[in-house]
Amino acid sequence: MQRILLSIAIASAAAAQSPVIDGSRLRADTKFLASDLLEGRGVGTRADRLTTEYLATQFALIGAKPAGDNGAYFQRVPLVGVETQPGAQLTATSGGKTLNLKWLDDFVGVSQRQLADQQFDAEAVFVGHGIVAPEFGWDDFKGVDVRGKIVVLFTNEPPSDDDNLFGGKALTYYGRWTYKYEQALRAGALGAVILHTTPTAGYGWNVVRNSWGREEPYVKLKRGEPALAFAGWVNQQAGERLAAMAGTTLETLEKRANSRYFRPFSLQFRLRGRIPAKVRELDTRNVAAIIEGSDPGRKSEAVLFTAHWDHLGIGAPVGDDNIYNGAVDNATGCAILLEIARAWAALDPKPRRSALFLAVTAEEGGLRGSEFYAANPLVPIEKTPIALNFDGYYPFGRTKDVILNGAERTKLWPLIQDVAARMDLKILPDPRPEQGSYFRSDHFPLAKAGVPAFSISMGKEFYGKPEGFGEKLFEEYNSKHYHQPSDEYSENWDFAGIEHIARFGFTLGLEVANMEKR
Repeated sequence: MQRILLSIAIASAAAAQSPVIDGSRLRADTKFLASDLLEGRGVGTRADRLTTEYLATQFALIGAKPAGDNGAYFQRVPLVGVETQPGAQLTATSGGKTLNLKWLDDFVGVSQRQLADQQFDAEAVFVGHGIVAPEFGWDDFKGVDVRGKIVVLFTNEPPSDDDNLFGGKALTYYGRWTYKYEQALRAGALGAVILHTTPTAGYGWNVVRNSWGREEPYVKLKRGEPALAFAGWVNQQAGERLAAMAGTTLETLEKRANSRYFRPFSLQFRLRGRIPAKVRELDTRNVAAIIEGSDPGRKSEAVLFTAHWDHLGIGAPVGDDNIYNGAVDNATGCAILLEIARAWAALDPKPRRSALFLAVTAEEGGLRGSEFYAANPLVPIEKTPIALNFDGYYPFGRTKDVILNGAERTKLWPLIQDVAARMDLKILPDPRPEQGSYFRSDHFPLAKAGVPAFSISMGKEFYGKPEGFGEKLFEEYNSKHYHQPSDEYSENWDFAGIEHIARFGFTLGLEVANMEKR
């Protein structure tokens, strides 16, 4: 404990002399990164090059050194883009009955086999939530052979007030759609279809449609590597029609799925599909810059700051706008990354450890850039004492609280609490644990690799705003602007809160960089 207190005292002295975090620069970077010029920062597009060149140039002007491949600011991330084409077909047949589902309106999805034309025709089997969790005594498959079949399931987890079952009300990784497809593949299924409802997913069909109705990035398959012929979603209305073909209802299926004693069963119809796709190699990259530490024995270690630079690019128009600018998500996070780097570069003397600034690609496609980095780190994982991620900030003033989901799992928790208290920030427990936000941002692959990693998020109690303002703000953004063209920059935005979050992240990183012992 004495060593921890001594380290805090040393870092506090350095923090007291730290340079100013400037909200006007945060505004300028956010405005440019969210401009129509960058066309929504789509991965593997012209905007990919423009965005990453801008970030690299800013790091160079700051004085941060290149930390990528071959002495450059870029770490190439080899991906394959798979874009399902509008002619995609999905049909359910049972006896003489046929149900044709319409692309985008009723279903979305992709062939993970990375083929230009994937066709399938297989029996549909309902597997509840598609979870196999031995530590909780839960098995939705129960030995039923689903090889060569299409599994149909709900996302999320069975609801429970018991914290010992999954996470109680908090979503664990078992509830994430990524897990569903991974488990379906492990079970030998030909494909997997998720039945979407807003309560089980945590977001509306418009988010699913905009996220999956476009190009999806994947790590290129190795020769002979297995993959799902189809990984998709159907909306609630289409799900009801499919359930009716099986002689039941969506509500009944969900009730059955929520029981520990559930057993998989055939839905008594076949799913036939043809999934044409445009397949191309994606030329995309992470942007990496480093500011070296001052301690010869510690500068090989680096505090890691991350934010994803990508968004959805150009997509289906909403009204007359087809550019998904991603101002909140995540021009704001990139602006914080740059501003922390500026402040760090101005420190004299420099902290003991180095600081690595990483703007990652393909977050929107499943955390691909951060996953690649975690498997190919530029600073060894064991020499990364902390990773602080910045993703999505509301520019409507300063909050009295901060959300640090996962920080409590690290041995740095006492230090984190101290920094928050000194900066007059109350640490707010996850206000929406059922949405599993811990598993949905770029800190997660780093945490899986063994780095103490978490995202720093704004709270919901705003200075000068009425009670409930923050919750109302989240609900409005989530329903009207998240993954929509309307996520655009406005001159009326108030960057005081984003500035304070940047200052908190800077201070916390500085504390860790100056600790005597990792």
